[in-house]
Amino acid sequence: MYIAENTLGRRLSIACGLVAAVTALAGAPTPAAAQWKQWGGPHQDFKADCKGLADEWPDEGPKKLWSQKLGQGYSAIVVDDDRLFTMYREDDQEVVLCLDAKTGKKIWDFKYIAPIKEGHAAEFGTGPRATPLVFDKRVYTIGVSGQMHCLSRKTGKKVWSHDLWEEFDGTVLNHGYSSSPFGYKNLVIAMVGGKGHSIVAFDKKTGKPAWKRHDFVNSYSTPKLINVDGEDQVLCFMATELVAIDPVKGALKWSFPHQNRWKQNVTLPIWDDKEHLLFITSSPEAGSKGLKLTKNGKKTEVSEVWANKRVGVHHSNAIQIGDTIYTSAAQRGPGLFYAVDVKTGEVKWKERGFAKANCIYADGKLIVLDEDGNLGLVDPSPEKFKIIAQVPLLSKVSWTVPTLAGTTLYVRDQNELIALDLSDGGSES
Repeated sequence: MYIAENTLGRRLSIACGLVAAVTALAGAPTPAAAQWKQWGGPHQDFKADCKGLADEWPDEGPKKLWSQKLGQGYSAIVVDDDRLFTMYREDDQEVVLCLDAKTGKKIWDFKYIAPIKEGHAAEFGTGPRATPLVFDKRVYTIGVSGQMHCLSRKTGKKVWSHDLWEEFDGTVLNHGYSSSPFGYKNLVIAMVGGKGHSIVAFDKKTGKPAWKRHDFVNSYSTPKLINVDGEDQVLCFMATELVAIDPVKGALKWSFPHQNRWKQNVTLPIWDDKEHLLFITSSPEAGSKGLKLTKNGKKTEVSEVWANKRVGVHHSNAIQIGDTIYTSAAQRGPGLFYAVDVKTGEVKWKERGFAKANCIYADGKLIVLDEDGNLGLVDPSPEKFKIIAQVPLLSKVSWTVPTLAGTTLYVRDQNELIALDLSDGGSES
């Protein structure tokens, strides 16, 4: 049962100038470049609109602004104005942490008992996987065992909560719940799994279910908003298929099969609005595909344009720049960075240089963090792979995608969170 205890405006960011762009959240004005309020950033494409980043780094890497000790977890960092939010595990509790984005000092934390489900694959840790959502003066989180909370952004006080696995008989995943919540208008949408309620939309203020529909088995991805010829659709990469739903009522718009033996679809799909192409990828067994979406009246038709099993991404992210997809493909051992033509699926190049990695894009550069804790700066090009700088930074497994707000980069591993200055003037030690 839900527990109740008591609207995104346009932001201006001096650090990155005035930025007006298409919304990534709920059809409202897009946050300025110094905001990163959800999984995947302002547009859910792992890109920041910031300028003024240094073109190269000194041998010791970018200037460290501050660091903060954390516990276990892969939860990414979100930033809203002067506040930063993430999650981690502390003994038998999960912790939602709010820090001052400039200094790293704690503003508040919210702790709750979070027992680990039987069968959880503890070799990869037991900390939170999902990333907080900052939406309309509140923070929405989901922990590794499916406990969902709505908290006051200002104080951290609980507004409402749900246990997704217990209340909705959701899909219990052996690597823990990993899907981040997604905000749309007056709703917060969560992938749950389970008969009749595999996707659930909650009223953002009260926590009451607005709709709950479908029978899909859940996986590890996150809902993503796309717009197909004027119609909003929310993509959900479930265990054996990619589905699109109407975010207002939850009706199914279309589905397309994509599965592997582990039923693990993780990487957020990429929507090319110009070409009406979707890029999807998962483990090498399933590989990558390009899907064409075509509106026929009120119906959306889906067709496979290409498939490439040579490019299979386990749980890294992927970024499209121009007509090229950049991603890191590996499960165990050395990683390979790929450049893939989004129209044809052709591999333009594949190169070593990092272990399995995640990346973000800003100011003409890819910022790469690999699982060994190495931070790199890459010049993305369809013709070649050029590493500009590379520096060892973190000591534990680093599977968390970096966050860039303004010219400040936030990175974390299982031990600590670090803030780095990537500005032109931030390369001095």
